Amino acid sequence: MPTPPRKILHVDMDAFYASVEQRDDPDLRGKPVVVAWRGARSVVCAASYEARVFGVRSAMPAGRAERLCPQAIFVPPDFVRYKAVSQQVREIFARHTDLIEPLSLDEAYLDVTRTRTALPSATATAEAIRAAIRGETGLTASAGVASNKFLAKIASDWNKPDGICVIRPRQVEAFLTPLPVGRLPGVGKVMQGRLAELGIATVGQLRQLPATELELRFGRWGRRLHELSQGIDNNPVRPERPSMQISSEDTFAHDLLLADLEPHIRRLAENTWAGYQRERQRHPDRVARTVVLKLKTGDFRLLTRSLTPPTRPASLEALAGIACDLRARVDLPVDTRYRLVGVGLSGFIEQDDNRAQSDLFGEPFEAI
Repeated sequence: MPTPPRKILHVDMDAFYASVEQRDDPDLRGKPVVVAWRGARSVVCAASYEARVFGVRSAMPAGRAERLCPQAIFVPPDFVRYKAVSQQVREIFARHTDLIEPLSLDEAYLDVTRTRTALPSATATAEAIRAAIRGETGLTASAGVASNKFLAKIASDWNKPDGICVIRPRQVEAFLTPLPVGRLPGVGKVMQGRLAELGIATVGQLRQLPATELELRFGRWGRRLHELSQGIDNNPVRPERPSMQISSEDTFAHDLLLADLEPHIRRLAENTWAGYQRERQRHPDRVARTVVLKLKTGDFRLLTRSLTPPTRPASLEALAGIACDLRARVDLPVDTRYRLVGVGLSGFIEQDDNRAQSDLFGEPFEAI
């Protein structure tokens, strides 16, 4: 007997941070709201749909948002409040399934192939979740329903805001065929350009190329492209997926020289180490081996420098010291100024793997 298709939801809150602000302050409702600190140094965390009409988008410099929409109301972010609402939404999800994979505070995948309720379908489950979110939080969410994660995520964006889109297995090919290849996950501007050189602009055109040819041109990613063009995605919903990187960053009020960054690097290392300790409480067998220093110059050039030392960073002092030392690997002129710095930990492995590597190189394993 063939295995029945999975039933996957992608639930995405609508303009989440901005919607929370509009809910809690009636004077903001129906107005263009930008969640960001005002000023040229800030970036947009979220924009209400009234602001999006003017072209304001998340991650845009706040100064540009203000030029696009002079009448916008800027509201500083309140992440404590947003996290509280996100937890409310997570509790609603948990009434229906244990298989929840959060992507951020405002979106998650749910596997509802089997649920805790007697609802007759994945569509009915999605509608029940959306209704509960509206009734209990006063906010709206959009949902995509499909047989895999990739399709469900595309679908959730289809009828935003406050909408639902269902892609049934028999509809997959017709749904994907006219879409631009840029709608496929992982296909950015560079890959779009490389595909355009082959005369490929839509998913339907991509599907016509044999998998062997795509793999020859793009390696394993070519095989993945072929699968996506057919609507194939076998990645399961992974509850409470372990973090791949723990990081903290800050944008300065004024650009600083590299030599002036040490106190800021050490401060951010404290935040990163605290986050790492919380991650280890959830996943005690996973340890990080790589320290990452992130820099952004005054002209928005992004740099990263990383180091995987023979012995993993086992203390805040070790993390901060390595992050500060990584400045020596920056080969820009000494008078270059920087607007942002970040400190991260990555390269997670299982603790047993770390012991094995330590034994191999004759180094003692040092536990936190």
